[in-house]
Amino acid sequence: MSFAKHGQQVFDMPITIVPADIDDNDHVNNVVYLKWIFDIALEHWNVSASPEMKATYGWVATRHEIDYRREAVMGDGIVARTWIGAVDSRRFERLTEIVRTSDDHVLCRGRSMWTLLARDTGKITRIPPDMVELFAAYMHQG
Repeated sequence: MSFAKHGQQVFDMPITIVPADIDDNDHVNNVVYLKWIFDIALEHWNVSASPEMKATYGWVATRHEIDYRREAVMGDGIVARTWIGAVDSRRFERLTEIVRTSDDHVLCRGRSMWTLLARDTGKITRIPPDMVELFAAYMHQG
């Protein structure tokens, strides 16, 4: 699923908070946000890439930065939104927002660096032009 944000595509995924997500402070634990950031990146890849591309390549996260802005609690409707930032020959920068749907407040913002691996060797490899083209609609500059 995707929608336009500032004229560019954003991939979104609804999230259901489950009891295991809640910590001793009665809100979603910070570690859960990282899981959601990972989950939406994987979902975007799985929905977008061809079976051949998925068989040939995999991704590994090499960096995560997360800014926590507001808490989420049981019963909150949540959506994760992601898009692509900077791209170089071997990495995609993936930006993510976790948003509460009832008031559209951003609960957290994440920035992750994902490096492309060749599945046959397990080594870092160059991002092919067809992959850049596949995700071009989701690439936001600035």
